[in-house]
Amino acid sequence: MAIGPRLDLRQSQSLVMTPQLRQAIKLLQFSNFEVTAFVEEELERNPLLERDDTSDLILDRPAPDQRELAADPTGATGFEDAPPPPDSADAARSEAMADANTAPLDTDYANSYDAGGASDGVPMGRGGAADFGSDDRSVEDYAEGARTLREHLGEQLRLSFGSQVDRLIGAHLIALLEPSGRLAVAPEAIANALGVPLAKVEAVRERMMRFDPTGMFARDLRECLAVQLAEKNRLDPAMAALLDNLELLAKREMRRLMALCEVDAADLNDMIAELRRLDPKPGASFDAQPLQPLVPDILMRAAPDGSWILELNPETLPRVLVNQTFTTRVMQKANREDKAFLAEKLQTANWLVKSLQQRSQTILKVAAEIVRQQDAFFRRGVGYLRPLILRDIAEAVEMHESTVSRVTSHKYISTQRGTFELKYFFTTAIAGTSGETHSAEAVRHRIREMVATEGAEDVLSDDAIVAILRREGVDIARRTVAKYREALRIPSSVQRKREKAVPA
Repeated sequence: MAIGPRLDLRQSQSLVMTPQLRQAIKLLQFSNFEVTAFVEEELERNPLLERDDTSDLILDRPAPDQRELAADPTGATGFEDAPPPPDSADAARSEAMADANTAPLDTDYANSYDAGGASDGVPMGRGGAADFGSDDRSVEDYAEGARTLREHLGEQLRLSFGSQVDRLIGAHLIALLEPSGRLAVAPEAIANALGVPLAKVEAVRERMMRFDPTGMFARDLRECLAVQLAEKNRLDPAMAALLDNLELLAKREMRRLMALCEVDAADLNDMIAELRRLDPKPGASFDAQPLQPLVPDILMRAAPDGSWILELNPETLPRVLVNQTFTTRVMQKANREDKAFLAEKLQTANWLVKSLQQRSQTILKVAAEIVRQQDAFFRRGVGYLRPLILRDIAEAVEMHESTVSRVTSHKYISTQRGTFELKYFFTTAIAGTSGETHSAEAVRHRIREMVATEGAEDVLSDDAIVAILRREGVDIARRTVAKYREALRIPSSVQRKREKAVPA
């Protein structure tokens, strides 16, 4: 066998992840907020892209491969830009100046009135407007921002302590404060770090625990609640004993609590009700960020013939286009280097527009198939949710499972039964006693219903729930029922009996 160099011709296939392909995959799994942020960044980076604001109306397009799902297209109306009306103050000033030019020289201007001038209290600064007609700021822009928790506590610290040492300790405690209002660092460690006696730190901390909101700087839940009760003059021996046994309250061991607190059932219920009115995390409400509204990506409504109509939500649909006129005009005057840059930006812009359009079509196509397969859920409720996996949808729409997974992540659909993430409709199957299958979500819903309707004398154990479900045709094990019950945050039957025996 000869050994030497030679040339071989081979043919092979490989998948190359181009930047454009990565971008398309990334857009597909983005939520509507992430897509909007991404498009805004591209608008800043790419001079050939512009926002499509020609119309506020979106064409209602039926989803691809939608058989009974349809929508009637509507036209869009454009509006021409009209010149703005002249400012009233500017017009009055111009008229006054014209009158002044034609007035006699001996005119007395002491009693003349200049509309919108300094006599109106409007500053006539250099380059400024005479009124607020061109001011785009709203009332919220002038309003003072909400103070943070540390600013609120810092103001009370300056008013409560005159000693610089006490203020230094208090400032250190504020810096170590958790968002909930608790103090995670031990006072001993704070005393060692500042080089002050522990009694000094404790004295400052005890005084600051009475700051507004009451209960801040506590080390644990018991201390936080005790300070709030002491502020209301309600920290009696019975309440102190209840605070010392909060773990028994969590287990609903009411009889032991009545013996420890030396009270009857009625008094214990009143004490527990008073604890419920306290704030276990007094600092959490101060710097809490406002919740972002959940904006659905897909809107669903019923058609007159009983079918369903799906459309993309125009509020979450970014609309961009390529400015062809600007591109052509610039290309004609550009040199070779600029043309190469513009060609790259043009390719990126065209790919982005195409990727956004493909993303919209894919979302509608997958959502339409989900609605078609879960039609009984939308008409009858959660009990009729059928088992569904990604492979079922992928085979129906002729896509890969990974594509369906990306499409259904962080995408929401607004229906007559509420707003759901598309992932919600994918549930595992539980075998039935007669050969059929049941959705795991439907079984969880049935368990929640049974527990909600049970009485004080007929609390259902996990074995009893298994027996009921098997009579209804669901072949389920006891450990599965226990797992579903814990996922639903439903206490055990023993704890539920305690709660119903002594209602709190």
